[in-house]
Amino acid sequence: MSVEFCDTNIVIYAYDVTASDKHLAAKELLSRLWRKGNGAVSVQVLQELFVTLTRKLPIPLPWEKARGIVADLASWHTVAPDGPSVLAAIDLAAQHHLSFWDAMIVTAAQKAGADVLWTEDLNAGQNFGGVAVSNPF
Repeated sequence: MSVEFCDTNIVIYAYDVTASDKHLAAKELLSRLWRKGNGAVSVQVLQELFVTLTRKLPIPLPWEKARGIVADLASWHTVAPDGPSVLAAIDLAAQHHLSFWDAMIVTAAQKAGADVLWTEDLNAGQNFGGVAVSNPF
């Protein structure tokens, strides 16, 4: 079964009802990943998701609801960073001229064994060591 890693922005759109078309596309993608059971995230995604859902959305969610969403996603394959992951991300950022945080997402997707990284922050079609970047929008 192929693993599909979701960046924070994709998950946020699934819960941001003000995001119109992006909301629908992201919600559909997450629903498919739930059905197939092949979604993956990282601790970074879960952290960014909670902060964004409760503080940065046009209509912020209550902490309890946001916590429930994070708890649900934490049941997916969740990658935790370690020292070697941080160093790999630093190298990846330098090699590909990425932000450090984007490189951490790519490194986490690699560590998860993902075939696909769903994000709008990188260029669709890019490939990082077997992880293909896709944009659902």
